[in-house]
Amino acid sequence: MIVRPMYNLVLLPDVNYYFKNDFLKDWSPVQIEAQERILFLVLRDNKPREELQPEDFYPIGVSARIDSIEEDGSIHVHTLERVDISEIEIHDGYIEAEACVRAEVDDLPKEEESERFTRIQRALLQFVQKYQWGMWARSYILQWNNMEEAVCTLTEYLNLTPDEKYQILAADSERERFNRMEQAIYELVEVSKVSEEAQSAQKDDQEQLYREAAIKKQIGYLQQELDEMHPENVTDIQMFEKKIEESKMNETARKEAEKVLGRMKQEGQDGHEYGMLYDYLDFLTSLSWEMPESSPVDLDEAQRILDEDHYGLKKVKERIIQQIAVMSLNKKQSGSILLFTGAPGTGKTSIGQSIARALGRSYARISLGGVRDEAEIRGHRRTYIGAMPGRIMQGIKRSGSSNPVVVLDEVDKLSKDYSGDPASALLEVLDPEQNNTFTDHYLNVPYDLSNVLFICTANTTDTIPEPLLNRMEVISFSGYTEVEKLQIAKRHLIPKAEKAMGIPAEKLEIPEEVLRQIITEYTMESGVRGLKKQIDAMCRALAVRLVKNPEEKLSVQPGDLRTLLGRKQLHHDMRLTEADPGTVTGLAWTAAGGEILYIESRLMRGDGKVTITGQLGDVMKESIQIALSLVKIYYPEETKVLEDHDLHIHIPAGAIPKDGPSAGITLVTALSSLVTGKAVPTEYAMTGEVSLRGYVLPIGGLPEKLMAAQRAGIEKVFIPQDNVEDLEDVAEEVKERLTIIPVRKIRDVLDVLIGE
Repeated sequence: MIVRPMYNLVLLPDVNYYFKNDFLKDWSPVQIEAQERILFLVLRDNKPREELQPEDFYPIGVSARIDSIEEDGSIHVHTLERVDISEIEIHDGYIEAEACVRAEVDDLPKEEESERFTRIQRALLQFVQKYQWGMWARSYILQWNNMEEAVCTLTEYLNLTPDEKYQILAADSERERFNRMEQAIYELVEVSKVSEEAQSAQKDDQEQLYREAAIKKQIGYLQQELDEMHPENVTDIQMFEKKIEESKMNETARKEAEKVLGRMKQEGQDGHEYGMLYDYLDFLTSLSWEMPESSPVDLDEAQRILDEDHYGLKKVKERIIQQIAVMSLNKKQSGSILLFTGAPGTGKTSIGQSIARALGRSYARISLGGVRDEAEIRGHRRTYIGAMPGRIMQGIKRSGSSNPVVVLDEVDKLSKDYSGDPASALLEVLDPEQNNTFTDHYLNVPYDLSNVLFICTANTTDTIPEPLLNRMEVISFSGYTEVEKLQIAKRHLIPKAEKAMGIPAEKLEIPEEVLRQIITEYTMESGVRGLKKQIDAMCRALAVRLVKNPEEKLSVQPGDLRTLLGRKQLHHDMRLTEADPGTVTGLAWTAAGGEILYIESRLMRGDGKVTITGQLGDVMKESIQIALSLVKIYYPEETKVLEDHDLHIHIPAGAIPKDGPSAGITLVTALSSLVTGKAVPTEYAMTGEVSLRGYVLPIGGLPEKLMAAQRAGIEKVFIPQDNVEDLEDVAEEVKERLTIIPVRKIRDVLDVLIGE
C-alpha cells in the first residue's frame, strides 16, 4: 500500500477533501493512475521528505478513495475508514506500509448525535450572524451533514495542536471523538467571544466549562507572547518552573518542588500561604545542586597561600597540607573533620578562608556561639509560623556552591535546653557516612553534604560533648610569641590598618621598637586580636594628624604611645620581686592563653581550721586536700604546727573562677615552703598534677603556660616528665629563654627548692 503524508488537518472518515498539487510533491497523476486509487493519509513529523524515517509517522491514519485528478495535479478524495499503519518502508522515493482497518466503538446513539450536532449548528449560526461574512458562512454551516464535516471545514480555525487533532482521529469511541470535536468547536466560539468583549458568566454549567477552558488557553497564548516581549515581567509560577528545570536537583527534591509549585498555583497570589510557598521555592531553587568536578590542587601554591595569609603556625599548616593532599588523591572530600582549638585571635577562623582560597572553593562561616535550639542546625518544620532553614543550609546557600569550605565557629559554646541538643544534631552534619543525605526539616528533602569541607573552631574542648569531639581531630593553636607577633603586625595588621584608616603607606613609619612596646605593654595576649585593636587605635589617632597637616610625615616613636594609646594596659602578673615562705608561682591555662598563678598560704593562731579563697572549683579543692596530705607525710614534724594554727590558702584574682588539677605541684611546694619556713626563689614556676603517691602527672596547655612564664620574666620551670614530648609544640624563642626541668615525683621538686 502507498502511504501519502497528510498536512496538518483533522482527517476523518466519510468526508470529501480537495488537495492542491503540492500535496503530491513529485508524484505525477500518471503514476497515481497506474497505482490503486486508494490512498492512506497519515500524520508525520515536520521534516523534509528525504529525512523521513519510519518512526516519524503516526500509527493511525485514514484511508481515502481518489475521486478525480485534475490536470494541474490536484486531486479530490473521499475518506473511507480509520486504519492502523505498520511496517513502513521508505525506498526509491516511495513510502510503503501495511494497513488494516481500525475498529469503531459505536457508543453514541444517532438521535443523541443528531440532537447535539443540531445545537452546535445553531450556536455557530448565531455566532456568525453578527459578522459581515456571516451570510457566506451561514450557507456552509447549513450544508454540513455531520460533526466530521464541520470539524474538517473549521480545522484551520480551531485552537488545536497537531497532537490534539491526532487524538480526535485516534479515539475509538464515537462518543469520545464527538466530545472532543464538540469541545474544540465550542472553544473556537468562546475564544472569539473573549477577544471581542467580556461577557457575563454562562448559566449553563457546560458552557461555563467551555468558556473557562477557552480563557485559560487564550491567557496562556497572550502570556507567552508578553513574556517574549518583556522577559522582566515573568510571573512567579513561570520563574520557578524555569528555575526548577535548570536547578539539576535530585529526583526527590524535584518532586517536592513541583508539589509545592502546584499548591502555589492553586493558592493564588492572594492566598494566605502564598508567601510561605514562595519563600520555600526561592530557597530550594537558590541552592547549588550540581556537584562540580574535582580539580587538581597545587600543593606548592596552597602552601604559598597559607604562608602569605598567616605567619607561624608551622604544625597547623603541615596538617592542612596533608588534608588537601588526601582530598586531591581521592578526588573527593575525605579525612578527619578538623577542630582548631586555641586562644582568641590566634587565626583559627581566618585560616579557613585561606584553605578555601588554596582549594579554589567558596567560603562560608557559621557562628554557633550561644545556639541552644536544635532547629538552628536542622531547620524548622514548615508547619510552624516563621519557619526557617537551619544555619547549615543557610551557609550552603550563601556560599553559592555545593562543595564550599564551611567554618563552624565556636562549637564549644553550644548549649542545650528544652528545645533540643544542637551538638547532637551536628553529629549527622559532620559524619561523612551520613551527611550525603542530610535532611533539613525546612527543606524536607535530602541534600548531599559529603563534599563540603567542614572546619570547626573552639577555645577549649572541655565543654564539647564527647560524641561530637570524637568525630573531629583536634589541632591546637598554641598562640604567638613576641617575635611572631612582631612579624604579624608588620606583614598584616599595619597594612590592613593603613587601608582601613585611609593612610598612605609612604606617609607612616612605625619602628620595630614601637611595635615591641605595644606588644609587651599594651597587649601581652596569646593571640593578636588585642594587638590589632591597639594598632587600629594608633592609626586612627594618626589619621587626625594627617587630616590637619596633609604634608606631615607620620613617624611614631616610643614616647608617642602615651599620647596615642593612653596609659599602659598591662593586666598580666609579672614575676615576684621578693621571695616569701608559703608563696609559689604556678602556671595556668585560660581561654585567652597562658597566665602565671600565685599560690599564697599563711598560718595564724587557731584550732587547725583550713580556709580556702579565690573562687576555686571542686577539682582544685581536691588538689589542696592531696597537697595537705603529702606535706604531712614529707614533713611530719614541721606540720605539727597545723594543730594549733589555722591555715589560709588564697589564689589572687578572686573574681575569676579557677579549676583544674595542674596546680597540684604548686600547692604542695607552697605548703612545704610555709611549714618549713624556706622561701622558694622567685625565678621558679611550675605546673603539674600530683597524685597521693607523690607522682607528677601530665597536664594540657603546656605551650601557652611556658609562653606565659617567659612573658612574666620566669627563668626556670618544672614540668611533668610525661609532657616532654609536648615541648615540640613550644616556640624555640620561648625554650631558649627558659630552663625547663622535667620531674617525675614531687619529691624531686622539693629537693631542689626546699631541701631535706
